[in-house]
Amino acid sequence: MKKIIRKILIANRGEIAVRVMRTCRTMGIATVAVYSDWDKRSPHLRIAGESHYLGPSPARESYLNVDKILEIARTSGADAIHPCYGFLSENPSFVERVEKEGLIFIGPSAAAIRKLGDKTSAKEIARTLGVPVVPGTVKAPSSPEEARSVGKSIGYPVLLKAAAGGGGKGMRIVREEKDLAGALSLSMSEAKSSFSDGRVYMEKYIEDPRHIEVQVIADAHGAVVHLGERECSIQRRYQKIIEESPSEAIDEKLRRSLAESAVRLAGYAGYTGAGTVEFILDREGNAYFMEVNTRLQVEHPVTEWRTGIDIVREQIRIAAGERLSRTQPEITFSGHAIECRIYAEDSANGFLPYTGRIEHIAHPAGPGVRID
Repeated sequence: MKKIIRKILIANRGEIAVRVMRTCRTMGIATVAVYSDWDKRSPHLRIAGESHYLGPSPARESYLNVDKILEIARTSGADAIHPCYGFLSENPSFVERVEKEGLIFIGPSAAAIRKLGDKTSAKEIARTLGVPVVPGTVKAPSSPEEARSVGKSIGYPVLLKAAAGGGGKGMRIVREEKDLAGALSLSMSEAKSSFSDGRVYMEKYIEDPRHIEVQVIADAHGAVVHLGERECSIQRRYQKIIEESPSEAIDEKLRRSLAESAVRLAGYAGYTGAGTVEFILDREGNAYFMEVNTRLQVEHPVTEWRTGIDIVREQIRIAAGERLSRTQPEITFSGHAIECRIYAEDSANGFLPYTGRIEHIAHPAGPGVRID
């Protein structure tokens, strides 16, 4: 059943909020911005049709404040909420609250997020479908003692990862058993503060890996397509900083295999909207399923550049009950795209994140250049 979306509340800030608003504008959809004390001068407030105050700067008091977000959605007359990435974007309880309010969540269903957004559940599904996974736990260890037992069975180094989110939050490499308990405690604490879910699971750490991910889009009518792969192997502090498509590390046979696995996973879970299925390649070129990001990703422009498909537009259309704009045979790939994420750090203070004051900035320009 088709739904009418006339106004969207963007439950996020910064660059990604601006990017979503840009597509809304081309579709003739009004936008609502939200902000905390920290973001009073953020550009997304100037671009939105209207803006509303969320709360103090800490995320738990603003961008993670579900009651306040829903209150603003009601008072502003929004029809739908777009979560962008981070914050509440992969929180199934939030999706249920949104739908209970009679609003449209622009993203997958709560059930699909629980199946694929939760890393332990996603690994179980991958195993069911015969997709190779990295050796490790399917469920989060319940105690340090259980974690030590897992470490001994799969061998060190091991990688700790938050079950309910991504972006490097809660992720730690542990190379010796003596460091496991402390690292596990820190990872659980960071996961809890970032995603309101402290579960952390373990897997074998793959040395010198290649990181390959496949963009998928699915509608509520049973159609699932892939938009090719991106390579995101160059990272800093577990954050991707260079993304490109196509990957130079895989051949056509592996490219087809990864794409088919990604589509099968999405179809099996009854997925709708945009999502990314991530794989890791070891030194021998063996590919393992890693996780699914049940949301829009920072690096989605790389895929848009090669396919000519506006992924945010597809998200909105799918949420409104429409079919995918293209079938798999109609999707074509052109050229090579590279995205660079720029970081501001203080080199005199251990390279901690710090913007300082930008005195001058000159953006590159010309054909084939996109600035977000």
